[in-house]
Amino acid sequence: MKEKDYQHELRRLHGELVAMQEWVKSTGAKVCVVFEGRDTAGKGGTIKAVTERVSPRVFRVIALPAPSEREKSQMYMQRYLPHLPAGGEVVIFDRSWYNRAGVEPVLGFCTPEQSKQFLQAVPEAERAIVDSGVILLKYWLEVSPEEQTRRLQNRIEDPRKVWKLSALDLKSYSRWYDYSRARDEMFRSTDTAWAPWFIARTDDKKRGRLNVLTHLLANVPYRPLSPEKVVLPKRQKPNGYHEPVLTTRHIPEPFGGSDNGHRKPTKPDSSAS
Repeated sequence: MKEKDYQHELRRLHGELVAMQEWVKSTGAKVCVVFEGRDTAGKGGTIKAVTERVSPRVFRVIALPAPSEREKSQMYMQRYLPHLPAGGEVVIFDRSWYNRAGVEPVLGFCTPEQSKQFLQAVPEAERAIVDSGVILLKYWLEVSPEEQTRRLQNRIEDPRKVWKLSALDLKSYSRWYDYSRARDEMFRSTDTAWAPWFIARTDDKKRGRLNVLTHLLANVPYRPLSPEKVVLPKRQKPNGYHEPVLTTRHIPEPFGGSDNGHRKPTKPDSSAS
């Protein structure tokens, strides 16, 4: 997909997301979006596409670290529950309680029995979430093995992306079919009428993001609010104020710049560099 076409569609969808945001704020709606998928499937980029033009006070992204020793002793879903949305919020989980259905059993962080118990319990837990008035959307981002290999190799070679590569990513890469079996069992157990799974193919990242945003907007029953007419007020008169000559520190401007009407210090400060 050409970048120009992608940006055109993304701009339009961002406008709709802002309209959805204002509806959520005004109505007190509660929206929870879960993103799951294999490593490199594009969860981070998709979440960024959702959130980059909306308010972080309304759209909250939750990406929990590994559980502490105290959290390990709790009921499994307990540490996720405080992050569920209150009225007027959209909460996005970058991986969620579904770690117990995929990452944990495949890599040995929980027992098969613990994962089985989770899969039995989570549909009713999600029913309770939905019955409380939360709009719950669950997305699985699906990437092909060939594209996953290409993206992981790119992470290895690109210094901007090497931070994304962990030892667990490499271990996960070798367990493709174990993850496939875990994914299939997760779908069988937790794809319910009240909280279904939606699968998005993301070998083409741009198309995948646009498809997810379009589907998300179609499944939140927002209505654009009538925009208020905004007129800038008159700026106050200076009433004798004159810009002083201060010795404040300015950053170097290797790319050029402008003082924007502000005076620069008369004597350069050598410590600024």
